Amino acid sequence: MSWTEIVLEVARDQAERLSDALIESGALSVSVEDADEGTDAERPLFGEPGMEPEQHAWERSRVVALADAGSDLAALVGQACALCDLHPSPSFTSRSVADQDWVRLTQSQFEPIHIGERIWVVPSWHQAPDTEAIVLELDPGLAFGTGSHPTTRLCMEWMEANLGGPNTASGSLMGPLTERVSLLDYGCGSGILAMLGDKLGAHPVDGVDIDPQAIVSARDNSVRNDCDISYFLPEAFAAERKDVRYALVVANILSGPLKVMAPMLCGRIAPGGRLLLSGVLARQADEVIAAYASVLKLSVWNEREGWIALAGQLD
Repeated sequence: MSWTEIVLEVARDQAERLSDALIESGALSVSVEDADEGTDAERPLFGEPGMEPEQHAWERSRVVALADAGSDLAALVGQACALCDLHPSPSFTSRSVADQDWVRLTQSQFEPIHIGERIWVVPSWHQAPDTEAIVLELDPGLAFGTGSHPTTRLCMEWMEANLGGPNTASGSLMGPLTERVSLLDYGCGSGILAMLGDKLGAHPVDGVDIDPQAIVSARDNSVRNDCDISYFLPEAFAAERKDVRYALVVANILSGPLKVMAPMLCGRIAPGGRLLLSGVLARQADEVIAAYASVLKLSVWNEREGWIALAGQLD
């Protein structure tokens, strides 16, 4: 079986109602893309928390509808435009979509990822190439954190180099944490950093995220990886872990929220404990360091593809 994609470009305020009308007129699915992607006119759809655009929509949107091959595309588009009062009907192009094994195609795009010396992030349809590895089984999903992004890799490399145990790697600036430590992963996403902490011997391990779907995903991933981790939304965390301090606090978010949350994150570090931050561009390092300077001294641990990891220790 094959299909046909219908491609239309419309203004920001027309994309949503045209998408609904296309489905009502017989389209099998509809997606919306940034028509300016890759050009000088491209603008971010989402900013950092507290800096979001007023409207979460692109200035010019590309609406892509999937229809059965052989469908009367002009009639489908005409009916949809009539339903949403879009006059005149915008011009459209079409392209054929061949039948494929979509599951196999999707899986082929995600291979095991080797991080640091011994860490492998492995989708469930693969096996870890190294039987002596620290393996995290993790499928791509809705929550951030599969090990492919430079900020995630930086955090994982720091954790491998600094968390204790006989296999602790060299390269620690402050000396490895040689005893079993408590760990907080704030902004846990898929739970990848919390799970790595568990596998490196941290206990107890807690994870926090503002997204309920991330909490569901992280819990499922932790069960799959046989990790003992508690996950919370921020309100529940504040209530249930009110006075808890951690030997290691990790936050891989963005520079804006990291600066805003400095007092809260510092307040969660136990005396002598460590703080690891990422999600920070190299050009943002000084302002993030300054936000924490009254409590502890942060320094750049490493840089990858323009992103950095900052680490420091509480006196």
